[in-house]
Order: sequence, then structure tokens, then C-alpha cells
Amino acid sequence: MMENLQLTLELLPCELSVCRVSSLKDIDLGKSFFFLSRTDEEISLVCRTEDCPEHTVRRDDGWRGFRIQGVLAFSMVGVLARLAAILAENQISIFAVSTYNTDYFLVKREDYDRSVSVLQESGYTILWGKSVPHAMSSTDCLHHFE
Repeated sequence: MMENLQLTLELLPCELSVCRVSSLKDIDLGKSFFFLSRTDEEISLVCRTEDCPEHTVRRDDGWRGFRIQGVLAFSMVGVLARLAAILAENQISIFAVSTYNTDYFLVKREDYDRSVSVLQESGYTILWGKSVPHAMSSTDCLHHFE
């Protein structure tokens, strides 16, 4: 049952942006941390704010991210839904991204501290990055994922 599952969330140490671009040529695929999706309607990019392409159709800055630690089996039901419900009950919206291994979700900067508190109160363990000191400069943040 989901309520007995103890998940650990890792706080991503950098500010993120959600972008829409008109061409894949606008994206530096050599960067070390980003999410890219392409459909018949759009090309979307989530990346470190410092790594945003110069030319975007739309761009929304001020996001902070959480990673669910570990590899999640495809058979696991409700992991992201439970997190989203807890945050929604507290009027915090999320932007979710999934990879093959796990799920990530972003909250706006102004909701970040409250999100951490609400999730801790709900039984989630929260870690600050992979051995990343809490007081990290923006320069250090740029090199964390390289």
C-alpha cells in the first residue's frame, strides 16, 4: 500500500526554468542536466536557468526541483499522485517530469520552503542533493551536475 511506502526525496540544488523552443537547434545538448520533450505540437525543455537557450518561444523561470530517490518500478502505482495530492491540499502546484528510472517534480520558488515542510510532515525524508552542502553558491550549483 502506498501509505506504508517510505520514499526519500532529493532536493535539486539549482533553480530551473521551463521553456518552449521552436527548434532543437536552439538547445545545447552538451549540457549535463535537462529534460527535453518533443511532440507534434511543441518542443519543451526543463533546464538549469543558467543554461536556458537564448531564443525561446516562452520561458518560465523560478522553479525548484525534487527527485524521488532510487529506481521506481513501472508497477508502482500512485507515487507521483500521492505527492501531487499532498501538495495540492496545501495549494502548491507541481510540474512533473519522469525519466526511465524515477520521477521529478518542480514547484515555484515561492512555494519551495513550504513544500519541503509539508512533505516532511507527511513522512517523506528530504535530502539536500547528493552530498551537496546546503549553503551552495550559484557557481558551485553550475558545476554540481557536470
